[in-house]
Amino acid sequence: MIHLQFFSTFECNGFLEMAVLTLEKRGIPKENIFAVPLDNRAEDRKIFDTLHRSDGITLIDIGMGLATAFAVIGASIGFKLAWGPIYCGLIGAVSGFVLGFAIRLFMELVVKKNKRVLGGKHAEVILIVDCDASQAEFIEDVLWSHFALGVAKVK
Repeated sequence: MIHLQFFSTFECNGFLEMAVLTLEKRGIPKENIFAVPLDNRAEDRKIFDTLHRSDGITLIDIGMGLATAFAVIGASIGFKLAWGPIYCGLIGAVSGFVLGFAIRLFMELVVKKNKRVLGGKHAEVILIVDCDASQAEFIEDVLWSHFALGVAKVK
């Protein structure tokens, strides 16, 4: 007889409990159902990337756009000023970049951090079910119908 293990991940909510109860009612012993809660990340995410780690969030996108816009405006105004268009354009580019970088940094540190705290992303639970091959299709259906985030089957 072929023995299988199902590994599935769930959010920690009522659907997980309903899936476990459904499996128990259909003859899967409690000893063959194992749930492991994952811990939440304890440390805050790092804002600045390193050489070996990047989170895909850029802090210079708004700064580059504002640097371009302020450089054009500064160069245009610079034709009428004593310093000339080149210096005024460079001053506009630097000030636009600094302003955009500050805006993006504020958004990441304050606005998005508050959203993450309010959103309350909960840790997931890994559910492991030992079963025979004859029960495999039923167990997989139960896991998917109770909103499993992912399911894997190992012989």
